[in-house]
Amino acid sequence: MIQIRPVSDLRNNFTSIEKIVNDGSPVYLTKNGYGSMVVLSLEQYSRLTDSIELALDEADRYAASTPERMTHDEVFSKLRLAVDGKQI
Repeated sequence: MIQIRPVSDLRNNFTSIEKIVNDGSPVYLTKNGYGSMVVLSLEQYSRLTDSIELALDEADRYAASTPERMTHDEVFSKLRLAVDGKQI
């Protein structure tokens, strides 16, 4: 079940929020009735970001191994073609 709490609960009911995120669910915090932030466990955050970090590390290694450089437009044109399922 989605947990939506006012941001004041982070201060006033930290232990309760900590238990929810440690059980594997994110907690969505609101401020003045509007979405403000999401609280995740370190494990959940790592699952979300580890693959991105690995891809960036791979890109850095590739960039260091080749003199090829592309402009912003070239990179995003290739990405758009890939997302649209067209061959690059």
